[in-house]
Amino acid sequence: MKNKCLALIWGTLLLAASSVYAHQQKTAISTVLFNPRNNNIEIMHRFDIHDAEHAVKEIFGKGADILDSTETQQQFSDYVNHRFYLFNSKNKPLPLKLVGFEKDGKFFWVYQETVQPTELTNMIIRNDALRDIWPLQVNTINVEGKGNLQTLTFSDSVELLSVEFGGEHQP
Repeated sequence: MKNKCLALIWGTLLLAASSVYAHQQKTAISTVLFNPRNNNIEIMHRFDIHDAEHAVKEIFGKGADILDSTETQQQFSDYVNHRFYLFNSKNKPLPLKLVGFEKDGKFFWVYQETVQPTELTNMIIRNDALRDIWPLQVNTINVEGKGNLQTLTFSDSVELLSVEFGGEHQP
């Protein structure tokens, strides 16, 4: 009986430790889409609502509520907007406009856009969202609509990553 209790305690501790460790794997996924219909670059950031919930309390204080407060949702969107950057082929920042945000099930979305530069052979991207509060935060970006799909991963101390588009004009 004593061994069964001990095994149960150890099992519970291992389960608790693994769930804490798994929860520390913070991730967000963004899409940078070259939209041929309006010649804009559209950016969609997807955050797990649970992570966003913890983040706003960390960033804006205990009273922040991303689930039910439009003010907190706007604050978080502004926070993301000020931590994501696109640079053109000449290393000049592209002016990103915050288009909106929404809570959708277990995700919180932030939307940005900018006009697509006429000549763009490469682009440098910086995504610091949540990385200033969680060192283990991993931000993945998919770049679509200009050549092949390209995926970038911001983790550890990576601050800038680039994508190449080639010399020819892409539809």
